[in-house]
Order: sequence, then C-alpha cells, then structure tokens
Amino acid sequence: MMEISKARIVWKALEEAAKSQSNQGGYFYQEQKISFKEMDEASDRLAAGLLKLGFQKGDRIGIIGLNQPEWLYTYFAAAKIGAVVVGLNVRYRDMELDYILNQSETRAIVTLPGLGDHMDYVKFFDGFRSKVPSVKEFIFIGGQGFEGSYSFTDLLNTEVDGSSLEQAKAAIQPDDLMIIIYTSGTTGQPKGAAITHNSQLASARAQAEHTKIEPNDLIQLALPFNHVGGITCGILTMLLGRATCELIPIFDPNLIIERAKVNPPTIMAGVPTMHMLLLMNENFASLNTDSVRLFISGGSNADPALLTRLYEAFPKAKVMNLYGLSESSGAVVLSPWNSDFDATVQSIGKPIGNFQVKIVDKKGNEIAQGEIGELCFKGEAVASGYFRMPEETAAAFDGDGWLHTGDMGYIDENGYIILMGRLKEMYIQGGYNVYPVEVENLISKHPKVAMVAGIGVSDPVLGEVGRYYIVPKHREEISAEEIKDYCREHLADYKVPKQIIFRQELPLTPVGKIMKSQLKEECEKKEK
Repeated sequence: MMEISKARIVWKALEEAAKSQSNQGGYFYQEQKISFKEMDEASDRLAAGLLKLGFQKGDRIGIIGLNQPEWLYTYFAAAKIGAVVVGLNVRYRDMELDYILNQSETRAIVTLPGLGDHMDYVKFFDGFRSKVPSVKEFIFIGGQGFEGSYSFTDLLNTEVDGSSLEQAKAAIQPDDLMIIIYTSGTTGQPKGAAITHNSQLASARAQAEHTKIEPNDLIQLALPFNHVGGITCGILTMLLGRATCELIPIFDPNLIIERAKVNPPTIMAGVPTMHMLLLMNENFASLNTDSVRLFISGGSNADPALLTRLYEAFPKAKVMNLYGLSESSGAVVLSPWNSDFDATVQSIGKPIGNFQVKIVDKKGNEIAQGEIGELCFKGEAVASGYFRMPEETAAAFDGDGWLHTGDMGYIDENGYIILMGRLKEMYIQGGYNVYPVEVENLISKHPKVAMVAGIGVSDPVLGEVGRYYIVPKHREEISAEEIKDYCREHLADYKVPKQIIFRQELPLTPVGKIMKSQLKEECEKKEK
C-alpha cells in the first residue's frame, strides 16, 4: 500500500501529487481528464490573477458552482495565496446569501452566470450588490457578467509571477483558515465552521489511511464541494492517496450509472438519500458493480433496510458507515474493516486516525460505557471554532480541545459508537426519553416505507409525543394503524408513534439530510 501524504498545508498536498505521479490520479470531468500536474498549474495561474487584483492572506472568496474544475481551481488557488474559501450552495437564495456573505465579510464571489432556468446570477448579483458591501469582485465562470465584473477565464490565463506566488505560499501556516463551511441549518441560524489547512487534511488523511486509498482508486463524486462530504471526504482524501475523482456536477442517478459504465469506480460514497435513489433507479440493474471494493454511507444513520440492500447490490464491496461534521472538518468515525453486518447496521463505527471520543452528561462529565450522553471528539481534525461567533464557539469547542457535537449516543462493550440522534431531537413522552432515530430505524424496515423522519411535538397530557412523517414507496398504500401495529410488535409502548403523517416528499438540506427543523417549524406555526 502506498504511503498517504503527510502534508499539513493544502497547496503542498497538491504539489506533492503533481510531482510524484503526474500521469496517475487526478480528475475526470465529462470527457476531460485533468492530471494533478494540470490542476497545480491551472491553480497557479488563477492564484497569480488573484494576487494581481490585490488579494491578501485572509481575504474570503465565496464560490457558487457545481462539482466542476473551476471550483477546484479556485479552492487550490485560494490555498496558495492564503485566501479563505466560503462554501456557498447553488441552491442558496437571497436570504442565505445576505446572511453568509455579510457575516463572513466575503471579498469576492466566483460564480456561475446562471443555473438553467432556476437562477440568473448575473442579474441577481447586479441587483444585490448594495446588500453585500464587502464584496468587491464578482467573477463569472463563462458567459458575460455585468459592467465591472471579472471573467474567470481571463484570470485563469494570467501569466505566473513566480516570486510573488512563492512569497504568498511561504506565508501560509498549517493553522491558517482554509475554508468556512456553514452548517446546513437543520437547527437555527447557520454557523460558519472555521476549518484550517491542518484540520481538513488531518480528517482526510485519517480517512485515506483507514480506507486504504491507492492511485488506482476511482470515485464518482456527487456530494457538493461546499460541504465536508465533497471537499474533505472526497477531494482531499483521494488527493492524499493520489487517486482519481470523477466530478459529477450535481447528484443525478442516471449520470452516475452512465459514468460508472465508462469509468468503473472502486469506491462509491454518498448520503443515505442518494443511495436510496440510486438503488430505486430503473437503470441500476444494468450496472456491473464488481469493480466496487468499498461503499461508504455517511451524513446520517443509514437504516438497516438500506444497508441490507447495499450489501446485496455490491457483493464484492465492504460497506462502511461514516460519521463527521463540518465542525470536525470531515470524517472522524468509520466502520472498522472487521465490522460484521450487525455491528455496521447498529453503529456508526469507531474513531479513525488518532481521534478520541468520549460521552458526557448534561454537565459535561464523562459517563460510563453503555450510558447515553453527548458525543465529544478530540484531535487535529477539530475546526478552530465558528467564524466570528465567540459565544457559539465557546459552547461547542471547550478549553481542553473537545468538540461537543450535540449528537446523542453511547459506546458499547466492543468500542462501537451507537448514534441516538441529535440532543435537541430527543423528546420526553410521559416521562420516558425517546430517541427518534431508534423508531425511524424500525419504521424504515417496513416494506412499504421509503423515508421517515420523527420529531417530538407538545401534548397536554404526556408533555410530548412522537410525530412521524412517512413517505411511502411508489404505488404502495399504507395506513397509520398499520405503522403503529408494526411498532407495537417491536418497541416499548411509550416509543410507539402517537401521530403519523404521510407525505410525498420531505424537506432536505442541500446535502440530502432531512430538515427536521423545518418540520418542527411547521408544527409550531400550526400550534400558534
């Protein structure tokens, strides 16, 4: 097995890959192959263009783009001049952009001119400029911008002034900020996780070593780059192992299946929602999955029924769960290689690399094995805090270096971490603690259920009761009583849902997690 890069600064990781194996590994985008050497040279030119515009260390650059080479050119160029990338999702609209760009005081935005019929960014930003006074440069990828904006192509063709670029690169330290990733907003106002070069690479390195990444590995990467799932768990993990990423612009099961036939992947990864849609696609049966050695499911608890289907669909692959957060810069937990089906289904795995885990009670005291409390992690992957939010930082990142995740769980007798859901998701029904994830895992096994999400809602008698939103499988008819009977067979009576609501779809974050906060808000509005 090839030794994984020990680089602690992002541009050094790319430079090492470019020098060591310029013809192996790199990126596929549509029919285009981009080697590490070409990525290094292109980002040098873009970095030179940004330096000519007067960019300095610490300046923030927002990126609105799909999973495409320009996103990575910008990311690596920022890494070379000490600029900080602000991850923006193509689905963000004026409210999110207003808050994030002003809160981060972003200096420049690199953006698509538009996104199909959904958004005209040229028109939008032309009218929005007055609301984001810190933004001085609007840089459009292809197409024409408005008067005073810049062309990405022009900047990408800048002649490199070697001495000024080397000077900028030399000033960067491992603990400098690399990227600010705003939490996906499942609860309250987004918070910008301040991720450093070193914290991001520490997570990527631990994942690359654990998953045994090698230069002949290939992944089709559809997780968005403005999230740790795409940029850390995907791009940087594969970079450190000198492997290949095929960039999938936006999640599309048909495109993934089509490209997998052209470039058979050795690794497949995504969030449970993506896996479900892939397996349900009518073209999936035509895909030969024999090349896949590893299938990673991350982002939220994969339910047992889905993992069973993944085992059957990818018979030659090891199936692993992955757990990580924006605040941990990427993955901190993965299923061990020797994890059997039951252990993989029931747990998120064990810490990777040198990362430590502990479970604490409400007062922050460590509790015994098997007891449920809040998951805390320690290690180099932990972000430096929330950008310009000292109170929120103090609440989540303690003085001893522990990240308090807000996730509830326990550690079993074999050292596996069992996730019980968010601290704020637990509800107390008639004096009993109920963790929705436990009930969701059961309901998701029902043959007629496609998706499920549970929340606690107020009740005059029991204090709180469980309300579960269910999306039935296509053409399946199911009743609330059928679900309740099914739960009564397998769960304690106080965990049986009191309310069942059927929906055709559930609200999802940009990375495919169910937005329980939106379901909660809906309930609260109706109660008022």
